[in-house]
Amino acid sequence: MKQFFLALAVVLSMGAAVQPVLAVDVTGTVDLNSAYVWRGMTFNDGWVAQPSIDITKGGFGLNVWGNFDIDDYNDTLDSGEFSEIDLTASYGFTLGMVDVGVGYIEYLFPTTDAGGAPGTRELYISLGMALPAGFSVAFDVYRDIDELKEWYSSLGITYVYAINDKLNLEGGASMGWAGDDYCADGSAGFYDYNLSVKLGYAIDEAWSVSAFIKYTDAIDDDNLADVNDGGLLDVNTYGGLSVSYAF
Repeated sequence: MKQFFLALAVVLSMGAAVQPVLAVDVTGTVDLNSAYVWRGMTFNDGWVAQPSIDITKGGFGLNVWGNFDIDDYNDTLDSGEFSEIDLTASYGFTLGMVDVGVGYIEYLFPTTDAGGAPGTRELYISLGMALPAGFSVAFDVYRDIDELKEWYSSLGITYVYAINDKLNLEGGASMGWAGDDYCADGSAGFYDYNLSVKLGYAIDEAWSVSAFIKYTDAIDDDNLADVNDGGLLDVNTYGGLSVSYAF
C-alpha cells in the first residue's frame, strides 16, 4: 500500500504545482472498485484502487491513470503493485450539436514478480450529443496501432437526473463491437454490454464524491467467452466509490 500512497501524493502534488504555473484546469481522482473490468474482460476480480489526474486547457487534455491491485486475482497478480499505467493525450471540439474528441493512449504494464506485458498504443475518436430530457448518446471508436492492431467500438446512452443542486443520479447502457483478435472465436462481432447506475454528490466547488454499480456481460458468448471456457469474462457485477478534487 506504501506504493499507492506515494503515487497518490505524486498525483496531488503534480496538480497543485501545475495549475497555477500553466493556468490550466486540474482534477485529481481516486477510485476504489470491487473489480477491474475493461471492455467486458476481467483483469482483477477483487479490490483495486485507480488514481488519476486530468490536466486541461481549452480543448487540449492530458490524463495519467493507474491501476493498483489490492487483491491478487488468485495469485495471478501481485497485490500491492501497479499493474497498469495509462497516458492519454486528447483534443476536444464541437461540430454543431456534436461533441468530438480525438486522442492517443499509451498503455504501460509494469513488470512485477507475477509478470508483466508489452505496452501498446491506441488512437480513438469519440462522438457525443446531448438529447432532450437529460439523455445523451455517445459513439467511440478505438484502434490499437501496436500489439493488437485491432478495432473496438462502443455505442452508449446515458440519462442524468438532477435530484437537487448537488446530487445527481445517472443511468447508462452501452454495447461494444470488437475486431477479430479480440474475439475468442477469431471472428469480429458484437462483444460486451454494460448497464450502470451512478450517484454523484458535489460537496463544494472543488470536492465531489460518487458511487456506482455496474453489470457487464457478453452479447455473444462465442466472442467474449467465460473464464471457465478459456475466455476473460469472469466478473459480471461490481461497484465502486470515487473522490475527486478540482484544483
